[in-house]
Amino acid sequence: MVKVLFVCLGNICRSPTADAVFVQMVTQAGCEREIKVDSAGTGSWHIGEKPDSRATVVAERRGYDLSRLRARQVRAEDFVEFDYILAMDETNYEDLKLLCPEEHQAKLHYFLYFAPKLKLRSVPDPYFDNRFEQVLDMVEEAAQGLLDYLCHKV
Repeated sequence: MVKVLFVCLGNICRSPTADAVFVQMVTQAGCEREIKVDSAGTGSWHIGEKPDSRATVVAERRGYDLSRLRARQVRAEDFVEFDYILAMDETNYEDLKLLCPEEHQAKLHYFLYFAPKLKLRSVPDPYFDNRFEQVLDMVEEAAQGLLDYLCHKV
């Protein structure tokens, strides 16, 4: 089984969106037994909260369900448990590098690595500027790229 963890700052916008989109893609591909998905944040201030209502509404319009998700913070055991730890932006990536033991650093990647056509490294944080539609576009592109990549490995 391949385990994927999506990580953003508070785990209420970008990483839960990526989680829900990727879970749906994995399920539609019939790979739910081969791929486990979760999301987390580097910060602790939203632990236990539902995803941002704006992210939820935008996702629902495209058929994605974020209702099962609750924010949590990255834990030390995540670096052992997960095979791919995917950061949404440079700050998240740098924070993960500081937290991650040296022997697991190779598991850290930018999520948009799997969307090379976008020619971007970071998914912007929509919390303050409301770019939820744009973020969902980017997430769908990268999630499809990730699924394609993993299907060749699983």
